[in-house]
This record gives sequence, structure tokens and C-alpha cells, in this order.
Amino acid sequence: MRRVIIAPDSFKESLSAPEVAAAIAKGIQRAFPEVETVAVPMADGGEGLTETLVAATGGSLKKARVTGPLGTPVEACWGILGDGHTAVVEMAQASGLPLVPRDKRNPLVTTTYGTGELIREALEAGCRRLVVGIGGSATNDGGAGMAQALGVKLLDSDGKAIPHGATGLEQLDRIDISALDHRLKEVEIQVACDVDNPLCGPRGASAVYGPQKGATPEMVSRLDEALAHLAAIIERDLGKDIREIPGAGAAGGLGAGLMAFLDANLRRGIDLVIETLDLEKIMASGADLVITGEGEINYQTAYGKVPIGVARVAAKYNLPVVALVGSIGERANAVFDHGINGIMSIVPRPVTLSYCLENAAELLADAAERLVRLITVGSKMS
Repeated sequence: MRRVIIAPDSFKESLSAPEVAAAIAKGIQRAFPEVETVAVPMADGGEGLTETLVAATGGSLKKARVTGPLGTPVEACWGILGDGHTAVVEMAQASGLPLVPRDKRNPLVTTTYGTGELIREALEAGCRRLVVGIGGSATNDGGAGMAQALGVKLLDSDGKAIPHGATGLEQLDRIDISALDHRLKEVEIQVACDVDNPLCGPRGASAVYGPQKGATPEMVSRLDEALAHLAAIIERDLGKDIREIPGAGAAGGLGAGLMAFLDANLRRGIDLVIETLDLEKIMASGADLVITGEGEINYQTAYGKVPIGVARVAAKYNLPVVALVGSIGERANAVFDHGINGIMSIVPRPVTLSYCLENAAELLADAAERLVRLITVGSKMS
């Protein structure tokens, strides 16, 4: 074994993708110091996108004080990639669910205004390309707050600005984009999205994701009607029908708002990351093994998560892929049909979840060492 490519996702609530990659490399080199390890931390558009892309391209992290989902100030991180003109904005930093205490989660009132402020920070920095990750939202406002932060006027029947949150959408009468930040015309906006839900209906933003943000069944119906009303006004005033576009329902309808107000392009998050990191070129250089991973691997992994994206590229160059994971979930064997050749849990014995979260780096290093030793034994036997 001479060269190993390490391309994992983050382990949620435990380690960032760069930290996961470093721990795996440590374990490999503990067993075989002469092996070259190539770390390519990955993301699929959710939490960790900014740190992953900035670290991989030699860019820089920035901080800004913006409006949080409940209207109170929060400190959010965004980044500029190594090319100097591409910004990465992660909506979860400004409008994410972890920013709202469990007892205050109410998608009728939460806003994406802070996400718009982060986009404005990127414009102020002179960035001309923008990557927006839209996973992990606390909101269901269809991107209305984001649009307002960038100059869009969302008005009620009296010509007054509607309030933040989905409740404001119920009062929306017309949209005026004459004051939209003019710099946006010169910016290419790519949206990293890992779901294909439409804006409304049984698979829409409110029905599928509203409950995890605190919505009751009665609230879900109200939220869905509010987004349907927004879609109708957008179609009438802006001439854009975004209701059924796959991904429009992502992040409480932020996907729809980014398309409608900013002419953004929605892309599968893992594809955008693979392209940005030039993973194809790295794989083409060859390797004896590719190691990927995520916190839990299950049947949903097959729907465009990091391990499958990595395996898809590796397959082009006939490279074997093994996933190191925190846990092996429901119907995880489905990934074997998508290029993953093996799965190994990093948990060595019965332990608590808290222990795993606190000791994930050590567990990963130990598992990586076990993995490469086993592969070496297998190669000798064959």
C-alpha cells in the first residue's frame, strides 16, 4: 500500500470533515508510516460546507454579526475560497436550527434575514461567485427574509413591509424588486442542495421538514398555504413558476427564494463540492484505497450523500472504497450497489453515544489502523 485518498464528510456534533480526515490519516500512518495519505475533506451542502471548502482551497474564514432566526443578533462564519473571488455562505450559520432553543422553535416566526446579510457581506468583499449551502435551517419563510435583507420589498395591501417569518407571507400582497442590490446582477450564485423536495404539498418544505423545526400538524397546513401564496405572488409579479422545481422546498423554501429573487442555480451539493475541490483530478492520480465516511451510513446515503459521491468518482478509476462510520443504520447495505465496497464502524465495543462523540478522533484513528492492517493481510493472502 503506497497511497490512500481520505475523503470523508463531517461526523455531526463531533468532528468536522478536516478533523475526521486527520484522524484517519493518523491511524493509517501509525500502522504504515511510509504510506502517502491525501486528505480531501468533503461536504454535501449542509453544515460544515464553509470550513471544508475554505480548508481545501487555502481560503480564509470571515465572521459577521447578523440577524439570527429569532431576530436577535448572532455571530456567523462565512468564507472566501483560495481563488479570492468565490464566497461560501452557509445558511445554517445565520438561520440554522441549532441557533434556536428547543422550547422556542416555531417556523411561523423564524427568518432567513441573516442569510441575506451574509450574502451582502460577500458582495461587500467584492466576490463575484457565490456558493450557498442551504442545509440545517430553522426557517420556513421561502427565503423572504433573505430577499428583504438584499433590498426586495415584500409589501402588504397597505404598502407596508410584511413582518418576518411565515406569518408575514400570509399578508403578502405584492413584490417590488426595484431596490434589489444591483451587485447581484454581476454574481454567479450556485446553491448546494441535497434534497429534491418541491415547495408545497405532501413532499413540500412544510410537510416534510416543518415538524423537526417545531411545527404542529395544524401549523404545517398553515405553513404550506403561506408558501403556496408566496409562490402565486412570485409567479404573478416576477413571472417565475418555482413551485414544483426539485429542491425548491429545501431549507423551508429558501431554495425557491434563491431561484426566484436572485436567479440562483440549484445543484446537488456533493456534485458542486466534487467540482470545487477537483476530486476527479486527485482520483485520476491513482491510489491503492479510498476511505470515505460519515456519522451514520444508511439507505439515505445512497441519495447523493458524501460517501456515494466519492464512490462514484472513485469507480471511474477502479479505486476500492471503504466507509468508516460512527454507526451502521437501516438498510445500509444499499450503498454496496453504489460503489462502496466495504463498511466499518469505528465503535469497538458497547459504549454510550456521549463517549463516542467525545472520543471520535481516537476511535477513528484506531479503526483506520485496523482497516489498513486487515487490507494488508488480505492482499498477502491473495
